[in-house]
Order: sequence, then C-alpha cells, then structure tokens
Amino acid sequence: MTKLYSLFAGITTYTEVKAVAENQIIQIEGYSYDRYVVHQITHDKYGYHYHLINLRTLDMQQSEIIKPLSQKFGIGMYYDESNIEFMPEKEVAELYVKAKAKEDAEQEKERQENERRKAVREIGRKWLNENLPQDAKAIIVARLKADESDSQTDYYASRVTRTVILGFSKHKRDIFSEMRKYASNFEETAHLAIYNEDYEHREKYSMGAGYYLGESKYSGWIIEKSPIYDRKNKIDEFAYVAGCSDGIYITNSNGNNTSIENEKEPTLQFESDNLSFEIVAYSEKAIALFGDTKEIKDLLKAMGGKFNPRLTHNEEKQAGWIFSKTKREELQTILNLNK
Repeated sequence: MTKLYSLFAGITTYTEVKAVAENQIIQIEGYSYDRYVVHQITHDKYGYHYHLINLRTLDMQQSEIIKPLSQKFGIGMYYDESNIEFMPEKEVAELYVKAKAKEDAEQEKERQENERRKAVREIGRKWLNENLPQDAKAIIVARLKADESDSQTDYYASRVTRTVILGFSKHKRDIFSEMRKYASNFEETAHLAIYNEDYEHREKYSMGAGYYLGESKYSGWIIEKSPIYDRKNKIDEFAYVAGCSDGIYITNSNGNNTSIENEKEPTLQFESDNLSFEIVAYSEKAIALFGDTKEIKDLLKAMGGKFNPRLTHNEEKQAGWIFSKTKREELQTILNLNK
C-alpha cells in the first residue's frame, strides 16, 4: 500500500484509501482559503489523484493528499467532515468546460509568447554574431533591479526586470571608469556616468553581488560586466536582449578617445523668483543643475532628476541634480528661463 509520511505533522497518509468523492467541495488552508470542487478522481499504482477546480479562479490543479479539517496541520487541502458539501454534477460539468477553456487559452497565449521570444532571440543571435567583436572579452550591460525584500522577515532579494547592452570590452577587468564611460549611452543610466564613490560596489566575495556601478543592488539601474568565456554561450545568453527593439544602446563614441568638450552646450546661469540656478553640460548625454534647489527638490525629482551630493563643478565638490540631456528645454521652461 502506498503511503506518504509528513515529518512535521507526524501523520501517515495512505493514498490507496479514497479521502473524498467526486463533486465534493474542499478548501485550502494557509494561502488564500479558496474553495475547490473535486471534478475527477483517478487511480494508478501510486494511489488516488484528486483533480480540482478552484471555484473562484477556475484554475485546475491536482492533489494526492486531502485530510479532514479536524486533522489540520499547516498549509494543505482539507474537507469539513462535520459539514460535507457537494456540488450538483451538472454544475461541475459546466464549471469544467469553463475551466478547460481558460486553461486552453492560457496555454495558447503561452505558446504564442514562446514563439515570439524565439523569433526575437533569432534576431538577437544574428545581430550578435555580426556585431560582437571577435576580440571582445566582456559585454557591458545595464540591469534594472526590482526590490522583492521583506524587512519584517529579514528576507532580502531582488529580480532583474530589464537588461540592455551598453557596449563591449576587450578585457575582463572590472574598472568603474569604463562602466561610467558606457553609462551615458542610455538615458536611464546617464546619471551613473558621473563619478560617485558611493556608486562603486566591490562585492567579489561569497554571497556578494560582484562589481557593479549603481545606487543599490536591490532596486534601480546597475551597470556590470558579463565576461565572455565561450562566445556561442554568451551569444545565446544575450540573444533575447539583443533582439528586443529597446535592448541595445551602443554609440560609436565609446570606441575612441575623442573629447566631447567641443560638443557641450553652453552653461546657463539664471535667476528665477529670487532663486539662483546654473545648468551645465556634464557629460555627452547628461546635464547638471546647481544652485538653490532645496525649495524645488520635489519638482526636480518628479522630472526624473537624480540628486548627487558629490558632483564636480568649478573644480570643487558641489551638490546638484543630474538630468538627461533631453530634459534641458523642459527644465528651462519649468524654471521660467525662456521669458
């Protein structure tokens, strides 16, 4: 006789003994307390299998263990032996038709998404085969992190929600100045092009996050190098990113040492409502705002500005705000500069 033993509950379940009947209502305890109906019971050498339909979501799933509510121990499927409920067979049949249609639609949607991703990967694989330099030793990438930490349980984690390719490197060394050089390729990482010691993270130790440039490893954009040890495997790894229409931000200026000083827009100094400001071109794709910004910090933040207390201006450290170069006219308008 097949049996399952719970170490935590100290209970043995004999799967050859039928626990419930078809069309019977059961419930889950622990996650959502949803109710299910048993629409089918099958049997094989491992015992009975109960095929369930969620009465709220119409999701279908399977369980091998369903216990009486009086034996409740933690999360699991239970039935109330003091108030056994059944659903009319006709209603269960109608419910199954709806649940199966939902399952089929979700599977078709998943199939189409897999086909789309496959096509995108083919585009990206072709692009990388043609454009990844033969002497490249690493790919410099930016990753957008989403915080999934739970401070109440001391759980700290994050996930990557987006990755973009900023450039290629001829070596595997982690050099922050090189990462800053490529940060200006992408508007959303342009603020990382400005030197800030607090953005330089060196965590090459057990359980560390490696070398990365950014405010936090849990949220926001970071820049890091992905070494190439096997060209084919690395192309496969980044094929989807390269195939996305917004996955590559590479400019020709990264490949040479020409200065961009001559391309900078002029510095603007102005006064607005007794507040003094100065806008300067800070890098190829970023501008900086200095001055009496404390009273308008919420406005600047809403515009996408990044505050940095250690910017370099007039050969000294000053606090200021970093914006994408595309925000220059908007800044001038909002701060009443165009009058």
